[in-house]
Amino acid sequence: MSLFHNRLKDIHNQLINKQLKVSELVNESYDRIQQVDSKVKAFLTLDEENARVSAAKLDELLEKDSERGLLFGLPAGIKDNIITEGLRTTCASQFLSNFDPIYDATVMKKLKAAQSITIGKINMDEFAMGGSNENSSFHPTLNPWNTEYVPGGSSGGSAAAVAADEVYFALGSDTGGSIRQPAAYCGVVGLKPTYGLVSRFGLVAFASSLDQIGPITKNVEDNAYVLQSIAGYDAMDSTSANVDIPDYLGALTGDVKGLKIGVPKEYLGEGIDPKVKDSILEALKVLEGLGAEWEEVSLPHTEYAVATYYLLASSEASSNLARFDGVRYGVRTENPGNLLDVYLKSRSEGFGQEVKRRIMLGTYSLSSGYYDAYYLKAQKVRTLIKQDFDKVFEKYDVVIGPTAPTTAFKLGSQIDDPLTMYLNDICTIPVSLAGVPAISVPCGFVEGLPVGLQIIGKAFDESTVLRVAHAYEQSTEFHQKRPQL
Repeated sequence: MSLFHNRLKDIHNQLINKQLKVSELVNESYDRIQQVDSKVKAFLTLDEENARVSAAKLDELLEKDSERGLLFGLPAGIKDNIITEGLRTTCASQFLSNFDPIYDATVMKKLKAAQSITIGKINMDEFAMGGSNENSSFHPTLNPWNTEYVPGGSSGGSAAAVAADEVYFALGSDTGGSIRQPAAYCGVVGLKPTYGLVSRFGLVAFASSLDQIGPITKNVEDNAYVLQSIAGYDAMDSTSANVDIPDYLGALTGDVKGLKIGVPKEYLGEGIDPKVKDSILEALKVLEGLGAEWEEVSLPHTEYAVATYYLLASSEASSNLARFDGVRYGVRTENPGNLLDVYLKSRSEGFGQEVKRRIMLGTYSLSSGYYDAYYLKAQKVRTLIKQDFDKVFEKYDVVIGPTAPTTAFKLGSQIDDPLTMYLNDICTIPVSLAGVPAISVPCGFVEGLPVGLQIIGKAFDESTVLRVAHAYEQSTEFHQKRPQL
């Protein structure tokens, strides 16, 4: 049986007990990439030489009695908007196609401290803007369950690489659902932590008040394993929360007896595929069987979430991406006539269509005369959406619904219809606006494509979210199924 079918905890123990070598894990990762990545196209850059050198060093450590990190020797894939020292970071954009950073993001420092090995950088929608991975300026990633379908976005490459057994875990980033939605489409587990739990220092900013780094894994226990290593306060990030980090692995007790679940009627109503809805209702029955109780609740401002998100996220994107001007770093236009040409042509040639669309929308909503009508009003609605969650969490421990309204859609079927594409995030966007944690776990299949169950918790209560997800997962077998490539 492939090592990829083992839990991270078991692999870690095999390494510690010298039943396995780190170099064997790294070899298996690259062998698998060689075997299947031409079908999935998850990777943009491989770091094979450095990974093998690191594996050899860790194998030497195995012979000694030195202390080992929590992720000792485990190969990881990194979304290409997370800064990696000396390893190309493109954000899947032509603008950064020559960018080799000179420092590591805080999460990368934490992964290295935990002794994980970086296998390579993973494809994404350009600057994390998109819900299908079709907006990468290099090539689209394909869904391992059916390569005619998208893997979701913008962390579709990370989810596809984990589902295709190319890496043992991956890091993604979630702004409006960019970890959870691709995790649902690819049948893996994706967690968006509470805003501020994981440092954003070194994450190339899309929408600073929403962006959050999180783990994508094959099962909930692995997810807790990775979160334990990357969570924590960082003085380099002014939005980092200085809170105690609990024992996430210890929270996986399997006990949900007496747990109170709220199920928003807005998440199971119009626009939700009936077969996806049936999978969610079946999942609730499983949790009921374990002793949890659920009731229908309401998040009344959900209908405004998508419009609110795209105004706020695009506004922040238009500001954040102003730094890409062809002067400081990245690709500069050739033979500009004057300084203005440097700015105009570099941005015009460097950014793709979706990025330009969002910069224009954001610049408009922030412009004089329209700020109050659009940006300020969107901020007020965001507060109402957060208050919806606060009110529900006064009575319930978690909120549950689908991660996405449908399963993955066919490649190219929505690329010319951005509004329909934006609605794929309708179940994940309210959570991002509220800044609370949520996880997507596999809960069924519709016509051969995975369905995701979204479990949402109170701020900084990842322990409960993981506990519920783990209890559900241990009572089902959906997470054990593998795509045939």
